[in-house]
Amino acid sequence: MPLFKRKPFDLAKPPEDLEPSDLVYQVRFTKEIFRDYQEYLNRINLYRQRVWMCKSTGKSNLTYEEAMVMEKNAIQKVQQLPNDLVAPALRIIQFSMLSLRDLADLVTKKLQKDLFVGAELYGKKDDGLYPCRVLKIVENGVGKMQYEVALLGENEKITENAILHGEDLVWKKTPFNRKILKSFIRESTCRSIPWVLHEKLAQKHGISTDLPEELRSKFFLQGGQLVNRTKKRKNENRNNVGEANGESGKSKRNKGEIGKPDASKEENNQPEDEPVKYPIDDLLVKPGPDDPLFTDRPSPSRDFNVPMDCIGDLLMVWDFCSSFSRVLNLWPFSLEDFENAICHKDSNLVLIVETHSALLRILIKDDGEYSLALQNKKRKSKISLITWTEYVCDFLEMINVTELCSCMTTIKRGHYGLLDANAKLGILRELVCHALETDLIRGKLDDLIEQRRALGATVRGEALEYARKKREEKEQLKGESNGLEVKENSMESTGSNPHMAENGEENGDMVEEVISSRQSNAFVNSRKQLNGQSKKGEKQKLDPKVEAENITNSNEKEAQKQLTGEKKEDQEKKSKEKREQRVQSHILALQLM
Repeated sequence: MPLFKRKPFDLAKPPEDLEPSDLVYQVRFTKEIFRDYQEYLNRINLYRQRVWMCKSTGKSNLTYEEAMVMEKNAIQKVQQLPNDLVAPALRIIQFSMLSLRDLADLVTKKLQKDLFVGAELYGKKDDGLYPCRVLKIVENGVGKMQYEVALLGENEKITENAILHGEDLVWKKTPFNRKILKSFIRESTCRSIPWVLHEKLAQKHGISTDLPEELRSKFFLQGGQLVNRTKKRKNENRNNVGEANGESGKSKRNKGEIGKPDASKEENNQPEDEPVKYPIDDLLVKPGPDDPLFTDRPSPSRDFNVPMDCIGDLLMVWDFCSSFSRVLNLWPFSLEDFENAICHKDSNLVLIVETHSALLRILIKDDGEYSLALQNKKRKSKISLITWTEYVCDFLEMINVTELCSCMTTIKRGHYGLLDANAKLGILRELVCHALETDLIRGKLDDLIEQRRALGATVRGEALEYARKKREEKEQLKGESNGLEVKENSMESTGSNPHMAENGEENGDMVEEVISSRQSNAFVNSRKQLNGQSKKGEKQKLDPKVEAENITNSNEKEAQKQLTGEKKEDQEKKSKEKREQRVQSHILALQLM
């Protein structure tokens, strides 16, 4: 029975109260019966998905029917194992803690020493090896096994009998291999590590189902199934903790602590998973909160006119002709048109003739093996609607593929359209494979790869240059902000000095160091205004603190105006440079395309 998500899958039970006149829907390969058509379709779609696994071989990514066929073939191979070796193999498998590979190797190694009646081997006698067959197993008193064998001559006729030791017998061909033993182990067991045989199979061959002493500390039997003690303890502890948390939460709510958050909820809200370290595989990327909800992946389309085993060749030939249409001098065509042309019975369809002719011309231009073959036959290099089949036959003679050479007689008679889709696509596949080895196609591929590398280099260079300029802008802005802080601190220090008005020389030196020429002019003008007011004020004396504050305020306004003007000019220059760089990068990208 195929496995679904590595677990057995139960088939649908037949509906009750069925009558002979009822209309039902039956699945062909499982014999399931459904009354509802939608349920039948859902089950069929599930069986067609590649989510099934063969129990015998362990191969996954299969449909249900493919897994059934593979399992059936594996069981037939397993049944080829001699009956005399089944019981010894099962005794080795029962309660083994080895992996599947190691267990198969161990069974192979031990069974090669166990000989049975009817086994065909080579026997050593008189310094020679002779084919023989075991007739009887003889036990001597010492405890060693001896075997009565019949030496075989021509046509497997018995020439004489002899008694040989086990060391003198060599297997002619082992009746089993690792693959067969792996399938045998999977089919015979219901659990892995420790491997446990099916109960009925163990009883049939007289194999004990009691746990050995070394496993009783770790496992125990419950309801006919093997249970791990440590896992059960962990599950019980989790259940106990959950019940305790539930009771504590109820007690808190009963006490009136509804407003306080529960500690268990806070722990659950904390992110348990570690942060994802990128880059990671695409399949591991989880959708974000703003991403749309993704539905299940749609099943692949099977609506093709050609057989399913030809789909790969059909897509490969069509993709090659579409990608290199300019080199082949072919007008692009759709996949549907190409598929219909392959299935058509006409022998001289334009699409088929042009596709073959274009691929053959590439081989002729390459001056390779095909070109030399045409020169030996003294063929003309011009391919026409009448002679294209002759060139195809010459190509088939050159590659000498038995499956395709059988089609030459049909093609020479002018009945190319009567070939099946497998033969037509096989010829085109071989033409494409040889065309890929020509210098013209390989040169085109090298050019495309070089262009892609150059484009990637330019994009990386632009990104690095953009990042460098961003860093420089940040550093420049930090430097300007630090300069403004220094100026403001110096201005505050001069404004808070009470002796600034009394000592004119010291005040002038501080102003010249901090501010520009415009600031010094403003300082002079303010001094003149103050002197005029002092002459008109009838010997009224001004306060030196008021005078200093007026001077610093005017100086600060002038400095701020000058700095804002410089910032605007720098920003305009940077924006112009960015625009020019973007235009240049777009021009380079267009040239590379």
